[in-house]
Amino acid sequence: MLGPGLITGASDDDPSGIATYAQTGAVFGYRNLWLALFSLPFMTAVQEMCGKIGIVTGKGLAGAIRTRYGRTILFGAVGLLFLANTVNIGADLGAMAASAKLLLPGHFVFWLFFFAFLIVFLQILVPYRRYAKVLKYLALSLFAYVIASFFVSADWGAVARGTFFPSVSLSPEFWMNVVAFLGTTISPYLFFWQAGEEVEEEIVKGEIREMGKGIPKFSSRDIDDMRTDTVIGMVFSNLVSFFIILVSAATLHANGVTGIETADQAASALLPFAGEYAFFLFAAGIIGTGLLSVPVLAGSASYAVSESLGWREGLGKRFSRAKGFYGIIILASLLGLLVNFLPVPPFKMLYYAAVLNGIAAPPLLFFILGISGDRKIMGKYANSRTLNVLGYATALLMSLSVVLLFIFLL
Repeated sequence: MLGPGLITGASDDDPSGIATYAQTGAVFGYRNLWLALFSLPFMTAVQEMCGKIGIVTGKGLAGAIRTRYGRTILFGAVGLLFLANTVNIGADLGAMAASAKLLLPGHFVFWLFFFAFLIVFLQILVPYRRYAKVLKYLALSLFAYVIASFFVSADWGAVARGTFFPSVSLSPEFWMNVVAFLGTTISPYLFFWQAGEEVEEEIVKGEIREMGKGIPKFSSRDIDDMRTDTVIGMVFSNLVSFFIILVSAATLHANGVTGIETADQAASALLPFAGEYAFFLFAAGIIGTGLLSVPVLAGSASYAVSESLGWREGLGKRFSRAKGFYGIIILASLLGLLVNFLPVPPFKMLYYAAVLNGIAAPPLLFFILGISGDRKIMGKYANSRTLNVLGYATALLMSLSVVLLFIFLL
């Protein structure tokens, strides 16, 4: 039963996210563990709405936005998404290559090209049913961070206080961390990916012939399964982010190490304080989650661009039948690879990706709420009052995040 929701939740803990969570633990110790609990209902509500849009309309998110709001508005949002995803792909590929270099012989550039070409090769040549299974099993790599927590000496009293009793500060550093955490957790690429994958699942089940073509023959059971899948995926995602913060707080913060700027740097810094096992798990986890998240980043960009332009799309199609769709995946991956050769420090790369995601998220959230709350489109599956409250709270929270981000930038 687990599928798009689990893959979406797991891909949220990409190498860029790992760097953000590790920095949270290194700088603030256990005090900001509450953020993992706080963000859970918001991201769950948003992803459920995206999943429902895919199932009910038989279209990806871009197709649904185009139908209700028109192409002009859609092009602006998709342009921002593509830019943000490309920078994010670059940051993730760089973290994967640097982590592989920690564990295995080989130059950074070799591993960079190896992972980029491997990911593109799998997306193009492996049929969707098999590829979805590959991604689900890759999600298991995130348990590395849960297991790593058994190799550190955590202060469980402080863990409980940091989780259930929020510690709020007026310092710019604190709010910058909150903004980065939300931007990493509630990211636009997840919106497009889950909606697209729910339609891919309908095609596999024979409920619709092609994405965006016809009316899907789904049942209430499909909606219930999607909701369960999404809740499990988001709980899994936040559980992993919780343990990354915990491990970093118990080792790096406890020993005065606060200058973590990349995911692989976090793994290296663990070695003297947590031992070889925790170091290996942390570094290997970065590679595993990168193999999961980079295809999601490239795939979500391709779903958005292809639907905006009316191209054939879908990982279930062969390359010859969806050249434009796979061409966007190749282009996004190639540009992401080239980003690593720009004279930009890794931390700034992650920062720029967070800024772009933060700017793209609020308008998209309002589009999602407009579509998923419209009874003409969604019928009886339109948003409940609870889902609307959580959805609008998320949109306002992310809008505030952008305002705060610009204040701190200035």
